[in-house]
Amino acid sequence: MRNIQILLRQHVGAPCEAIVKAGDAVKKGTLIATPTGLGANIFSSVYGVVEEVLEDRIVIKPDAEQPEEFVEIKEGDKLEMVKEAGIVGMGGAGFPTSVKIGTDLNGGYVLVNAAECEPGLRHNMAQLEEQTDITIRGLKYCMEICNAGKGIIAIKKKNEKAVEAVRAAIKDEDNIFIHLMPDIYPMGEERAVVRECLDVLLETTQLPSAANAVVINCETLLRIAEAIELRKPSFSKHLTVIGKLNDGRAPHVYFDMPVGMAVEDLIEMSSGIEEPYGEIIMGGPFTGKSTTLESPITKTTGGIIVTVEFPDLHGAPVGLLVCACGGSEDRMREICEKMNGKVVSVAACKQAVAAKPGAPLKCENPGNCPGQAQKVLQFKKDGAEYTIIGNCSDCSNTVMGSAPQMKLKVFHQTDHVMRTIGHPLYRRLTISKQVEQLPNGK
Repeated sequence: MRNIQILLRQHVGAPCEAIVKAGDAVKKGTLIATPTGLGANIFSSVYGVVEEVLEDRIVIKPDAEQPEEFVEIKEGDKLEMVKEAGIVGMGGAGFPTSVKIGTDLNGGYVLVNAAECEPGLRHNMAQLEEQTDITIRGLKYCMEICNAGKGIIAIKKKNEKAVEAVRAAIKDEDNIFIHLMPDIYPMGEERAVVRECLDVLLETTQLPSAANAVVINCETLLRIAEAIELRKPSFSKHLTVIGKLNDGRAPHVYFDMPVGMAVEDLIEMSSGIEEPYGEIIMGGPFTGKSTTLESPITKTTGGIIVTVEFPDLHGAPVGLLVCACGGSEDRMREICEKMNGKVVSVAACKQAVAAKPGAPLKCENPGNCPGQAQKVLQFKKDGAEYTIIGNCSDCSNTVMGSAPQMKLKVFHQTDHVMRTIGHPLYRRLTISKQVEQLPNGK
């Protein structure tokens, strides 16, 4: 194993401050950095020696032997142990979990985000199938801490094996339910989960607390249970490796990989890259970012994707339609550059709004988008021959209602990933949004 590089910012808020120095021996679970404001404790994920403490990371040389034992967190009440364990939202955002669940919901809802919305990722479903009981115990702990009256597990109907595993685990529970979700992107967006489960459409500036709820990723629940039952710090991650690999395109699912492990190590575990390739993405096809082989995984890393090569647009003019549910404008520009296109026009999706200038875009109604003809017309007027979109399932559908009529060729920012993993390209929505509801939510 290469050196472990543990970033000091693995969460929403300010970077943590290192409390170790070069030469210090560490174990799994040794506290190595603490918050300077909003944040979460950071622990060593291996036995080894600290080689360097840099401005943004702690570098640890792992020992040859890696015992399973770890340094336990101190005893306390359940919320204190969640905080002590350094748990953050493991679905991508990384908000400190002790802050999120440290509120009295007065009988409200804990909504479990088990949508696993990004195409190609598989580790959340594998967890629900193989680690069902501890996940449900984590939900119960959350409900107890938050004083929630109900827990609702939001999961896509297509994931039949996971649905059956959860249904069996909650068959004797009278306050935990399943909500079946349609298979469209972005059903895993926090406000989409609230809308689908509670029939409440939050404003873009509102948190789930406005609907008397909190939304928790299913892996986060598992880490909560580990902290309370095992006194285990948060230093490992479930994730998926998929893409242009030597052994094919099937996903490789890994449980409890050490935080700080190099992308290259995980790809080598998965048979290695089949050359040539386009790029490596950390995260999912929609919201992930390009990365390098040397980059370390964090508490929020969900996927590592190796893609096929990009098509060559030979310098053709391109319009970018930026969506709140997909990549940022910078990411779209990067993809256009890798396709050898020239950006001549940029527009935001009709429903993408920012709370203030420079703030991240948010969709007014995730997954339910109006027509985009006006934006497409702008691209045509600005001389574009192609458009690259990063939209959700529904919004992509509306683009296709106008772009071909204007002789604009459409690429989606995820095309190179979808082609790699054999997933249908995002162009036209072909499935019904209506899903069967289980009696009493079960």
